[in-house]
Amino acid sequence: APEGPLYAVGDIHGRADLLEPLLTRIDADITAQGHLAPRLVFLGDYVDRGEHSAKVLAHLRDLNRAMPYAVTCLMGNHERMLLDFLDDPAGRGLRWLANGGLQALASYGIDGISANAPIEDMTETSDALAAALPEGMEAWLRNLPLWTRSGNVVCVHAAMNPARAPADQDERTLNWGHRNFLTTPREDGLWVVHGHTIVKHPRIEGRRICVDTGAWQSGRLTAAAITPGQCRFL
Repeated sequence: APEGPLYAVGDIHGRADLLEPLLTRIDADITAQGHLAPRLVFLGDYVDRGEHSAKVLAHLRDLNRAMPYAVTCLMGNHERMLLDFLDDPAGRGLRWLANGGLQALASYGIDGISANAPIEDMTETSDALAAALPEGMEAWLRNLPLWTRSGNVVCVHAAMNPARAPADQDERTLNWGHRNFLTTPREDGLWVVHGHTIVKHPRIEGRRICVDTGAWQSGRLTAAAITPGQCRFL
């Protein structure tokens, strides 16, 4: 029971070629259903693995800026890792390079780095990425929300602690997951829409709606179209 029509888009991971057709399908569905004031929520993980992280980020930021009350972009763990690389390239930011960060860097024209490069090279690459990001992009990424709610539907990237209210969740759980999320039902009547966990087909199970269909490798980018009493997949 969202407050209004809600479309939640799964993990994009640099697949700009899949984003455009999905947005076209969503627009067509909005028209066909006669929806007024629909909300569009992107569930995080816009970068890495696919080849066009820079293009995806630019498109999403433009949408968010043009329609800030209608379009919400959540932070995923891959955005968090990108920011960690900017902040601590030779420390906690290192894992980004091993998890698709090299493709994201290449989308900004930065290459010649590896996960075992010298510290000086890591720092130079981090500085190069900061310089390559369009003006205001880093600030936009740092201010992405971790969750959003419409009626009894909560959208997050990875998971929620089933024993805690949305406002009491910690950042790591929302970005990286929780050991009880997929096995313990919530008792507050909330539905949780999420990505992060790759499924072959979008799934509704135990008041959880998963829409991460592994776009970067499967070629399938999925959105959940949620209205009171109904969830369809596009």
